Amino acid sequence: MNHHIFTALADPHRFQIVELLRERPHSVGEIADRLGLRQPQTSKHLRVLTDAGLVHMEPQANRRIAHLSPTPFRDLDDWLTRYRPLWEERLDRLDDYLRTLPPEDPTPGPTEPGGSP
Repeated sequence: MNHHIFTALADPHRFQIVELLRERPHSVGEIADRLGLRQPQTSKHLRVLTDAGLVHMEPQANRRIAHLSPTPFRDLDDWLTRYRPLWEERLDRLDDYLRTLPPEDPTPGPTEPGGSP
């Protein structure tokens, strides 16, 4: 698993770019316009996504079109799938524990300062 994938997706702008590219490929200019970024910022984010293997760029006339690369996402899904049983078991144990707790008292607590009685 390429750890650069997590670093690339951790940035909110790069995550938004990936979400945008799920719809369809976009040019750098379209991405910048849709996300309200400047073109140099967008290019920098796309370079990080490309270096992580998540995106590939296709030159088209005088534009560069960004496409998602499916392989890293399949690898990420495979990696996460190995942890799914562990988290399901932990969530089941948490659910069992929460069922052992007494119900909450429905009596309202004291009124907040400045609130109405």
